[in-house]
This record gives sequence, structure tokens and C-alpha cells, in this order.
Amino acid sequence: MQNGNDQTQPGRVTLRLADTTSRPVVERLGQLERHDLSPWTGDLPGYAGLFDYPRLSRFFTDADHDAYLIYSDGQLAGFSLVRPFDGGATFIHAFFVVRALRRQGVGLAAATDLLRSRRGRWAIAFLEQNAPAARFWKQVAAEVVGENWTEKRRHRPDGATFTFIHLDVDQDERIHR
Repeated sequence: MQNGNDQTQPGRVTLRLADTTSRPVVERLGQLERHDLSPWTGDLPGYAGLFDYPRLSRFFTDADHDAYLIYSDGQLAGFSLVRPFDGGATFIHAFFVVRALRRQGVGLAAATDLLRSRRGRWAIAFLEQNAPAARFWKQVAAEVVGENWTEKRRHRPDGATFTFIHLDVDQDERIHR
């Protein structure tokens, strides 16, 4: 897989649907994700030293929410959470790859595989000021659907600005190139 960023080829990247037995793994990786996002969110850990992740349980109890574990060469590499979104789209609620595997193509491979795994509309959001996320998700969108994606900014009352990328994966794009 060539992605034009002088990144090395990743090992074999796979996504596995997480079940309730792997929930503790997702919870621990979720703590790493929340820590990574804290410069932009301002979130701090609570008194027990843990970040709050209030909706995480839904990805193990609600039939229309899915948690995935990401592996690279059989080693745990990260996780992703997907759920329904406006207008019947699928929303990437969370996506995280451990720092040791970033900029090696693992995230790109996992994200493109995730998007190609389901036909239809997808929505991806990231905080506007998170420049690495902006570059990453725009690259992912271009990899999956070329120029056939849109972006829209949404402002929250608390002042945070999110960019939403919208794309539609059809049958042809589900076939790996």
C-alpha cells in the first residue's frame, strides 16, 4: 500500500469485532485515547486517575454500536468505535492507534478497511485544532473515495469546533485496490 507520505509499509493490519470479553481491553485503550486528546479537549482524569468515557458501555450493549480492536502483525494496535448517525450514516465515534505504530501506515490501513467494510454513508468528526487528525482523516477519505467527500464545520456552544467529513462508500470502493 503506497500512501505518499514516506511511511513504511505496515504489517498485516486486521480489525476484529470486540465482544464483552474484550471490553476491558477497549476500556484501557480508551484511556490512552482520552489522554492523547486532552490537549484539545482539556479533559483531566478524575480522582481515581481515569478519564471519563460515559458512552463506552453502549458499544457492548446496543446492537447498532460496534467496537473493533485493531491488530498489526497479530499485535494489539488500537481500537475503533462506530455507531449510527444522522440520516442513516455510520459514525466513527472513536479511532485510536498506539503511538509506537503511528506514521507507519497502520492507522491508514485500519481506517480504510473499516470504511470499506460497510457500504453506505459515513461520517467522521475531529476537533478542528487537532491538525494531525485533520491530515489523517482527509488522507483516509481520499484513499477510499478520491475527491468524492465533503467536510463541514460545526460549532458547539462550549466553543469547540468540529470538522465532519462525509463520504459514501459504494460497492466498488469496498473492493480493496
